[in-house]
Amino acid sequence: MTHAASMPEVILDVLQAILPVLAFFLLFQYLYIRYPWVTLKRILMGVGVTALGMVLFLGGVFIGFMPIAQDMGEHLALNYDTWVILAFGFLMGFLATYAEPAVRVLCGQVEKSSGGYIHANLLLWTLSIGVAVLVTIGMARIVYGVDFRLIIITGYALALLMMWKSESQYVAIAFDAGGVATGPMAVSIIMTMAVGIASGIEGGNPIIDGFGIIALIALAPILFVSALGVVLTRKEVET
Repeated sequence: MTHAASMPEVILDVLQAILPVLAFFLLFQYLYIRYPWVTLKRILMGVGVTALGMVLFLGGVFIGFMPIAQDMGEHLALNYDTWVILAFGFLMGFLATYAEPAVRVLCGQVEKSSGGYIHANLLLWTLSIGVAVLVTIGMARIVYGVDFRLIIITGYALALLMMWKSESQYVAIAFDAGGVATGPMAVSIIMTMAVGIASGIEGGNPIIDGFGIIALIALAPILFVSALGVVLTRKEVET
């Protein structure tokens, strides 16, 4: 997308997402809540800043992140060995999760709700490493042409086993983390890079091979947070 072509479309998409929510809020404001004008003005300013931030972020994603990520993927597939692609996938999986704002919000909420028992940094590193490992597996699937069904069925079978071994609170955190980890950073960078790699591999199919990486990212927190729960529970029992 060019700058001129993408920004109006981004603004329209953001307005379509924001305006129905704003209208619903204003209806409640008129019928029930009735905030004073000072409070209402602050809320409307917050909505405006949110809309502006979404426009700038999505515009940056479409103009910058996605073209770069796809070109990077194609360049890696055409010019480098498999181990470089896998190492780069691990690095990008880690960095995209570590930089994801929603992941940091979740980690902070977990630390606060657990009274500091589950530290935010511990959970953040667990999620980042977990996503990095699963992204590496996803890249290996693309390079070697492994059937995606084999990986995802095996992964969720292992996840079910980990759920039975882990405490219930860790299972709930794990599934919430799975949704949070598949945020805009992962979709705009890692998925696009995977499509680029599939496009650059001889005989590769971007539709068949390039997609599925987000499903693996969603699976990673379920596996690794459940495993963290098993470790912390055993440590608590031993002490």
